[in-house]
Amino acid sequence: MSDVTNKLSIEDLFSIQHERLQLEWIAGNRGAKNTIVRENIITAKTSNTKKKERAAKKKIENIPSDLSLIGHLNLIHPQQIQIIGSMEIKYLEELRDISMQDAIKQIFSGQTVCIIISDNCNVPELLKNKSNEYDIPLFSTPVNGNKLADALHYYLTNLFADMLTLHGVYMEVMAIGVLITGPSGIGKSELALELISRGHRLIADDAPQFSKIAPDIINGTCPKSLQDFLEVRGLGILNVRELFGDSAIKKNKYLKLIVQLQPMDMKNHSLIDRLEGSYNTRNLLDMNIPEITLPVAPGRNLAVMMECAARNHILRDDGYNATEIFARRQEKLIKPIEK
Repeated sequence: MSDVTNKLSIEDLFSIQHERLQLEWIAGNRGAKNTIVRENIITAKTSNTKKKERAAKKKIENIPSDLSLIGHLNLIHPQQIQIIGSMEIKYLEELRDISMQDAIKQIFSGQTVCIIISDNCNVPELLKNKSNEYDIPLFSTPVNGNKLADALHYYLTNLFADMLTLHGVYMEVMAIGVLITGPSGIGKSELALELISRGHRLIADDAPQFSKIAPDIINGTCPKSLQDFLEVRGLGILNVRELFGDSAIKKNKYLKLIVQLQPMDMKNHSLIDRLEGSYNTRNLLDMNIPEITLPVAPGRNLAVMMECAARNHILRDDGYNATEIFARRQEKLIKPIEK
């Protein structure tokens, strides 16, 4: 199940961020309903048939968009949110009157939906007048322009990220994000409880949400309604924070590994590679995430195996592969015998 937010109004952005970023609304109040739209979103009218919808979607994805979210003053490729700091103000003030008016006209004639004056700079009267004329909200803040851009970019990237909800338990194990999946009743929650008691942290039970916030980063979080709770058969709903303390809960973590629990039977047991194990990848949000299958059977300590799987993944991620080292060692031992 996926969910995508495509736009955000300027009044909502101001309401959410004005205290944190110390924003003051200077001019352009009539532009409160202006919307920031998700990067590379292009809408097209298509018929209701699935075939045409897929064709339209493919065509849309191949069209480049110059609609970027936020950045410092750029007259060639205007941002949706233009940040104007001390250097940009100095540049505008050094222009001749006609050149300055042309430059400011360019700012308001592009894709700009909001302008923020940073670094506690004085707001030029011409900017105020043009903001009111074009209904473009104008804010000011004492926050440094680079910090302001970073904060807003982080917020908007997370807000507009593609989101996917999966069934499983999402945890921080050995400082990496691990999604525990498997059929209902296999013991995911019991394993999570054992890991929590061993010092690892719960992020989300049952329905963790994953969003792609960078080309190579998937961030995992918990829906607000499920935060702190873990369902364990026989015990019911447990509040992990109340039972184990704040240190047992983690707000979010980047997804690094998927561990699938699978009932052990003779057929599955015979398919497992004795040397390499059951390492595969699963494609989530156009990223290949390493996946391990752990057979579940009486007498197997899954918590210890989970910790070992996380440690081994970290080693493999750093370039160390125990199977390759073992194979080379055996090859060296066999060669003298062959001679």
